[in-house]
Amino acid sequence: MDDASFPTAGAADATSQTERVIASLREMVLRGDFRPGERLAELTLVPRLGASRTPVRLALDRLAHEGLLEPLPSGGFRIREFAIADIWDAIEVRGVLEGTAARLAAERLTDADDLSRLQQCCRDIERLDSSNAADVARYVEIHDRFQEELGRLAKSDILVRTIESVVGLTFAVSVSSVLGDAESSERSQTALIALEYHRAIVDAIEHRQGTRAEDLAREYSRMARRNLVRAAQDKERFRHVPGASLIRMPAGHSSR
Repeated sequence: MDDASFPTAGAADATSQTERVIASLREMVLRGDFRPGERLAELTLVPRLGASRTPVRLALDRLAHEGLLEPLPSGGFRIREFAIADIWDAIEVRGVLEGTAARLAAERLTDADDLSRLQQCCRDIERLDSSNAADVARYVEIHDRFQEELGRLAKSDILVRTIESVVGLTFAVSVSSVLGDAESSERSQTALIALEYHRAIVDAIEHRQGTRAEDLAREYSRMARRNLVRAAQDKERFRHVPGASLIRMPAGHSSR
């Protein structure tokens, strides 16, 4: 299949298609559609993703940049396997970076109206039902939107690019993803705690409390790690963590 066989679309449509292909391929990788070490090539992915070679190539490059894929000397890419220590380190680094974004957002805020998108994220989280699997997935989307908005308010392109470079390695960072198969009461408690963290971060930014905003964002990341540690102790529960199939557990690790 050649790119020339596809009709030319506007720049906006091309960007939209590329982002769709990136999201679809990332979801396939995290869902476990490919084995660690498995080779991926453009031509085999084109029909599976329903796209031309150009967006597929860009998607492969993006996921390699995020760390989910490894480029091969002979061409193509392979699925990366992670040691659990890689995930711990990536979550810690992401927490530091997002904490910095929250601090800069507080220090560089000039108009309280700029917080409207963050406040909307909090309202969206509040309306979610933690007992509903679809709402658990929705929380992940809202949390990502919240973090993207923090990056915008931080007014630092280099910080945003650095955060994007570790996002792929923190596929298990979302608290709700980790607890997707937890007991309903535990999910409800975690959802409430997550909401309060988001509200507190917005409040700290609104009052220009940079250090407080940074500490809250970093602690939220640590909470995600603690929940992932608990999930890793239960084989069935860990199986539902996004990207679990890519993680190599240490020798001697036992799960219930």
